[in-house]
Amino acid sequence: MHGMQSASSLDLNLLVALDALLAEGSVNGAARRLRLTESAVSRALGRIRRAMDDPVLVRAGHRMVPTPRALAVQAEVHALVERAHAVFTPLREPDLATLARTFTILASDALTTAIGVDLLDRLSREAPGVRVRFLPEPSATEDPLRDGTADLEVGEIDSTSPEIHIEVLAEEQALAVVRAGHPLTRGRLTPERLAAARHVTASRRGRFAGPLDEALAARGLRRTVAVSVPSHSAALLLVAGSDLVGLVPARLGRSLLTSLGLVALDIGLDLPTLTIAQAWHPRYDADAPHRWLRDRIRDTVRQALALDFPQGDHSPTGAAPPRPV
Repeated sequence: MHGMQSASSLDLNLLVALDALLAEGSVNGAARRLRLTESAVSRALGRIRRAMDDPVLVRAGHRMVPTPRALAVQAEVHALVERAHAVFTPLREPDLATLARTFTILASDALTTAIGVDLLDRLSREAPGVRVRFLPEPSATEDPLRDGTADLEVGEIDSTSPEIHIEVLAEEQALAVVRAGHPLTRGRLTPERLAAARHVTASRRGRFAGPLDEALAARGLRRTVAVSVPSHSAALLLVAGSDLVGLVPARLGRSLLTSLGLVALDIGLDLPTLTIAQAWHPRYDADAPHRWLRDRIRDTVRQALALDFPQGDHSPTGAAPPRPV
């Protein structure tokens, strides 16, 4: 249409003026609502007519009535103005008592076990209408944060999308663990004895190598990995029923170790630390319920990491306690 303005030149303030004009049905009424002069609103109406290539409001006796085109867009114009106001309205805390939302969180089973009970307890007290769906960490070809199928990823972040926001929560250390009574719990534990044992790795991608291999390689040693399983819980169940050696996050894995009665080994090797973080897509950065969830995740993870690793009867004979991170 010859009078239509391009999207790049259109003054979006005209939407506000059009909304007021259609609501009031007069230039005078719209001017009072917008706290502008009648001449300013009259000029805006002229621009709106040119932009829409439509009279918009036409005089009928002593009043003005909307055209069919104006009636057709009135609801949409009002909705757009309301949404625009919401964009510039200061962020408010969500109404947690009435919040009904399902959040999808990507996390390992070790982390889910470590924070799940405390997190759900916090959520049930503050926002009983909120549900949480924990999913396994994604494969290398997936990016659930970017495509919107997940709200948050917690743990060691794999997403490579440059726009993803990442907040580091803490550093965690890996520990080697065995069943109670394992041969490695007797006598002096050396890197050579550790390398000679058979090992299990927890890797959702089926990897056989991990941080322990790097530490052993620095001493010219190489271990035998007999099996790779997709979760920490599966790995530790195998450790509990065999002579396999496993690795687990020192503090986040404490509940799994305690329930299975496993022994933490002081292996005397500097294993690389694990960076525990939470990550989300910027589309949720200013979303009040999402910000609230991130706050609760942060508190819960740090609470879990603050707990000391249990020692007592499960410490290997003659071993020093695992070094804190």
